[in-house]
Amino acid sequence: MPRHGRQTALIVAAAVCVSSLPFLLAGELPGERWLSANDDHAMRFALAGAALLAADVLLPIPSSIVGTMLGARLGFGAGFAAAFAGLMAGQSTAYFVSRGLLRKRIGVLPAAPTLAALFLSRPVPVLAEAVVLSAGAARVNWPQFLLACGSGNLIYAGALALNGAQLLPDVLFGPGLLLPMLLPAAAWLIWRMARRVNRSGS
Repeated sequence: MPRHGRQTALIVAAAVCVSSLPFLLAGELPGERWLSANDDHAMRFALAGAALLAADVLLPIPSSIVGTMLGARLGFGAGFAAAFAGLMAGQSTAYFVSRGLLRKRIGVLPAAPTLAALFLSRPVPVLAEAVVLSAGAARVNWPQFLLACGSGNLIYAGALALNGAQLLPDVLFGPGLLLPMLLPAAAWLIWRMARRVNRSGS
């Protein structure tokens, strides 16, 4: 298998394994009962999924896959709440850790990101985490940071939970999983195009 093909296979395998962690932590495996939002395992599944999304700032967690699985397993309302809570917890923690540590240890601080960057970068892997850490180190105003990140997470978590709740219950290995895997790539391309437009206009 070519090197590029092996890398793609590893990325897909990692995404599938990480998205299965909430099932394992909840003490169940995907099966006939996994779509029940009201059984004894639902709360543990929600907490495990939210914890993974909170850790996305530090670890390469496929947040789009995890958020989609939360919507499929718990339904739109509970899945959205768990995904939103996890995303906000991770970004808020990263902001305060960066604000307290990076500012003291780094001589030259990164430029403060704009509120638009905080809002638009949410679906973009790596960039979203870097922007949040930069915001903390640059001491972006906390209420403004909360508003920008909260708005981005609101839309992102809602889209993932809705996708999972609407598509996965009917077709597991179809567009329900394909869409969240393509979302980060699409967001990255849109981000690159927006940057090019801004540079050409300045």
